[in-house]
Amino acid sequence: MVTAINTIWVIFAASLVFFMEGGFALLEAGLVQAKNALSIVMKVMADVTVGSIVFATVGFGLLYARTGSSWFGFGGFFLHGQFVHFAHLPTPVLWFFEMAFAVAAVSIVSGAVSERMQFSAYLIYVVVGILAYSISAHWVWNPDGWLHRLGMVDFAGSSVVHAFGGFSALAAAWMVGPRKGRFETPSAVFRPSNLPLAFAGTFILWFGWFGFNAGSTLSAFSPLIGAIVTNTMLAAAAGAVTALAMTRWTEQTFDATMVMNGALSGLVAITAGCASVSLGGALAIGGMAGILMVLGTKGMDVIQVDDPVGAVPVHAVNGLFGTMAVGLFALRGGLLYGGGVHLLKVQVFGSLVIAAWGFAVTALALGAIRQWGTLRVSPHAESDGLDLRIHGHRAYYHLTISPETTPRLSREQSSHLSVSPLSATGLDSGQETLPGS
Repeated sequence: MVTAINTIWVIFAASLVFFMEGGFALLEAGLVQAKNALSIVMKVMADVTVGSIVFATVGFGLLYARTGSSWFGFGGFFLHGQFVHFAHLPTPVLWFFEMAFAVAAVSIVSGAVSERMQFSAYLIYVVVGILAYSISAHWVWNPDGWLHRLGMVDFAGSSVVHAFGGFSALAAAWMVGPRKGRFETPSAVFRPSNLPLAFAGTFILWFGWFGFNAGSTLSAFSPLIGAIVTNTMLAAAAGAVTALAMTRWTEQTFDATMVMNGALSGLVAITAGCASVSLGGALAIGGMAGILMVLGTKGMDVIQVDDPVGAVPVHAVNGLFGTMAVGLFALRGGLLYGGGVHLLKVQVFGSLVIAAWGFAVTALALGAIRQWGTLRVSPHAESDGLDLRIHGHRAYYHLTISPETTPRLSREQSSHLSVSPLSATGLDSGQETLPGS
């Protein structure tokens, strides 16, 4: 009975985490230009399809195989072999849950390289990223992992998933270079295609995060579930509020994109300590995360690394911060609760190691691809949009007035009307226009 209930609970939580891929797709499609919205969804689809196969054949063994070392598992490939066992939880169910995490880690990179990276190069990254993620996740989440033995606490992955993915995104955005005109022409405007769509993606990610954090108990009987979902909710809310206040103070506007990323930053930051901090600690962590995200976004402009969706400020900056914050706010061992500096030092060291690992592996892999000349799309493809050039379709088609619906127009006027794609620089106003108007 316990095994059956835990199986249902973990599959439900894993399904929520998997559904977050829909959130990534909608959020990123809404934040990029209309001519590239389909290309970003295709990258998320690659994360899910290629990523799940690589994790099943090799990655899960690197993470949880019983044989191996403190650095990586060896064996268990193709899901055959001996794996670390969690009480009353079948191994295939554990694989499904961990697969959703692995896919989420590499999905962080998709938005940072949007609008200018070759799809074939991204497919190679997904393979490399899943394997590299599985190795560093072994260090923390496998009982034999060397960071686990040091006492590092990362309950649901602020470092394992988000710092790894965020610093991979930083390396990738740096290696592929900025979009044409992004920094050379200060007045250049890269219009988001659909901000309400991006908000829908944000809420889907927020919804899935309850499975992300609470599901990491791996037990439906855990007494921590209630505190975890409460801390998760309030940290996200605090991140959104402080980001909103920060942009109102600095920019004299209530910035919609910043409030979205503020909520996501609070979620990223609380993920490591959601099971070990108080409600007040969750509010503090989430609130600081929103401020750090705004500062990090401005910092990306200073160093001129182009990140169209803010993946680095959200995931890299707050993946690090959230992991380190456990050393301050943990009820057991936290510096602010009389635990001394030991846990804080372990958290700082472990998070920096994983961040450096994610950055280095990604930079080396994409550096090799760049030497082959297949990392970045051609200037013509970038100008026309990746949707049409690479994938053969546009995400949006705008219907102008057609001859069938305009009987009062002359034959000459009607001949000029057609179904036309959206403007390459953003969404059309949506108004119907006549020829010559």
